Amino acid sequence: MRITNNTVSDNIVSQIQTLGQQQAKYQNQVSTGQRLFQPEDDPAAVGRVLNLQTDQRNLAQYQSNAATALEVTQASYSGLQAVKTISDRISQIATLGSGALNPSQSQAYASEVNQLIEQAVQTGNSKFGNDYLYGGTAVSTPPFAAARDAQGNVTGVTYNGNSTQAGVPISATSTISPHTSGATNTNLADFINNLVALRDALNSGNGATIQSTQTALMSNEDQLVSAIAENGGVQSRIEATQSQQQDQSTNLTKLVSNETDVDMPSTIVKLTQTQTAYQAALQSAASIMRTSLLDYIK
Repeated sequence: MRITNNTVSDNIVSQIQTLGQQQAKYQNQVSTGQRLFQPEDDPAAVGRVLNLQTDQRNLAQYQSNAATALEVTQASYSGLQAVKTISDRISQIATLGSGALNPSQSQAYASEVNQLIEQAVQTGNSKFGNDYLYGGTAVSTPPFAAARDAQGNVTGVTYNGNSTQAGVPISATSTISPHTSGATNTNLADFINNLVALRDALNSGNGATIQSTQTALMSNEDQLVSAIAENGGVQSRIEATQSQQQDQSTNLTKLVSNETDVDMPSTIVKLTQTQTAYQAALQSAASIMRTSLLDYIK
């Protein structure tokens, strides 16, 4: 009889422990809103969540890359627009200079061009963060080295960058080059050198050189406009990618939530049922253990 009672008691204790663990699990789920805390809670779901979280980390890196790439293109665009403003004014000066000017007028325009040359060199050597913008992948040194005369005036520039464009991965299958092309960068050097030629021609009153320089500057401006348009296209592509990435991020968050979030109504029902069963088990155990003790005394 004692062996039977011991077996019954062990079963009751085991059942109470199981119900207590279930009750604690459901209480934890209800209080946190989460259903996964240990791999054994749902091994298949845990595996899916780990894969989804890996996708989220990869996407976050691509989002960071895209944001940086967009900032680079915006900085490059700002510089190109500044050069375009210079070019617009130079076109006016070249047109005026090709007409009948007295020496003082010609030299006054030459002085203005000289200041625009300095502005163009400064813009060409612009930085984004610690990197030069218009030197290709040679980002650690100024791309446009200016030679100067005894008075400090620019006599010409040399392009010290390269024609390589760094690619930035913005998705698992897509890479973009946010920097300007080698052709655009060398065109900036040509533009500055043509400004120098225009200034010198204005100083000397050489009308023929002014006209030939004007033609070269028009070619520089055409290439500059193309570079600005290309930059705008790159920005649009990055922004479209960012929009897609935001949608992907939202979808991944929903998928993780679907795997980890608890079904609150169902869990509350299960918790209530488990609490009821737990209380019933305690009452049954008390009754059975009391009867067993009396039988043993008898």
